[in-house]
Amino acid sequence: MLNEDYLANIRPARRQLDWQRMEMYAFTHFGMNTMTDREWGLGHEDPALFNPVDFDADQWMRALKAAGMTGVILTCKHHDGFCLWPSRYTKHSVASSPWRNGEGDVVREVSDAARRHGLKFGVYLSPWDRTEATYGSGKDYDDFYVNQLIELLTHYGPIFAVWLDGACGEGPNGKKQQYDWQRYYNVVRALQPEAVICVSGPDVRWCGNEAGHTRENEWSVVPERLRSAELTAAKSQQADDGKFSRLVRSDEEDLGSRAALADYDGPLAWYPAEVNTSTRPGWFYHANEDAAVRTPEELFDIWASSVGGNATFLLNVPPTPAGLIADADVKALAGLGALIADFKSRAITDGVTVSPSTTCRRCAAAGFEPSALLSTAPDSASWRPTCHDELPTIVLDFDRPRSLAAVVLREDITVGQRVDMVDIYADGRHIAHKESIGYQRIIRFDEPVTASRLTVRIPEFRLRPQIASVIPVEAAEA
Repeated sequence: MLNEDYLANIRPARRQLDWQRMEMYAFTHFGMNTMTDREWGLGHEDPALFNPVDFDADQWMRALKAAGMTGVILTCKHHDGFCLWPSRYTKHSVASSPWRNGEGDVVREVSDAARRHGLKFGVYLSPWDRTEATYGSGKDYDDFYVNQLIELLTHYGPIFAVWLDGACGEGPNGKKQQYDWQRYYNVVRALQPEAVICVSGPDVRWCGNEAGHTRENEWSVVPERLRSAELTAAKSQQADDGKFSRLVRSDEEDLGSRAALADYDGPLAWYPAEVNTSTRPGWFYHANEDAAVRTPEELFDIWASSVGGNATFLLNVPPTPAGLIADADVKALAGLGALIADFKSRAITDGVTVSPSTTCRRCAAAGFEPSALLSTAPDSASWRPTCHDELPTIVLDFDRPRSLAAVVLREDITVGQRVDMVDIYADGRHIAHKESIGYQRIIRFDEPVTASRLTVRIPEFRLRPQIASVIPVEAAEA
């Protein structure tokens, strides 16, 4: 039987908390595949093919900022093995290309541009390498990989994320490399201790698909075994068949509810989810997909269900062979940013009286004001009910009837994820039921709901919940 004290008090490390608060950031798949019009390169492509003549990292950043992004992760080396920086450990890099007369460094230009525009920078370094001769040799390849990892972690300033892909297309007759994952993790911890290690790593969990699908109820406290890089790799893409990017499995929809953990007696871990998908069907740019870019409305729905579903949103935006973000993607990103800004602008924070059912002595002694629940500031005061409150409730009374589109709930996850169930009522009428909150839960209503009072009840929880904010969102004008 699960120990409730244990379950309720598993909490994020500082790097995980800082990452979660970033909410939405970009992937940029760019490299040799961009030039060859492929998704998975074969390796050993001629470096002369890499020559993005109009390369402009600042144009990338302006497009990402328009969407409201907070960071960018660059594919510094994909499976084909071509390096976007002049690595000392291979000739298969930009140093052998005609771009910038062999003096260029994409990683340098992107990382510098990101910081100029106020974005954090992260790196993707594919463990699978179809060019490197030592791949499949064991320690010799690990030495090679670690040396390249060290270059990226020491030459380009602070790194917020190291993204380790589980995808690998080795066939039965191909080379097989047993990656020394722990060695890779140790290098990241030593050189960039504030960076999260994603997907095939211990800090950030892949949501399990590339389609932008989010679980109905996402949990950050899950069985520790899910941190297994081998488990992630087994569920990752195995073949470049054009089907995986929109595949959604339904066999792992519940990873951390009480029911899912009822018979589990192993260790638990704080291992939150990241939702990753692309603006296009593919991860790299293909001109024939210019008409297939996701609409701002579709991207907003993914944002609302991921960032608003206790996950982060990693949106891939692939530059063209010329080195620019295509007009179709620029427009989609600007549209997404406008929809997010509009949604946030409709938060109701004036003319609202907030009344919690009870407040613990510690909160009261600290001068907690119920109105703090209308703030999304990271360090604003949170509310904790008394230990005798069996049905923690927060009531929001409006100064006039309001037409509501959504309510945004947040737990104070610095103490853990504790809410097992939440119910929403409008003027006493039940309008929503969810089974988790976590960092943030955006509950959108199918139709606008008119109410003078909004009531949030928490009938099931792990120890005492700690609520950071309850923010109603007004419906847009018709």
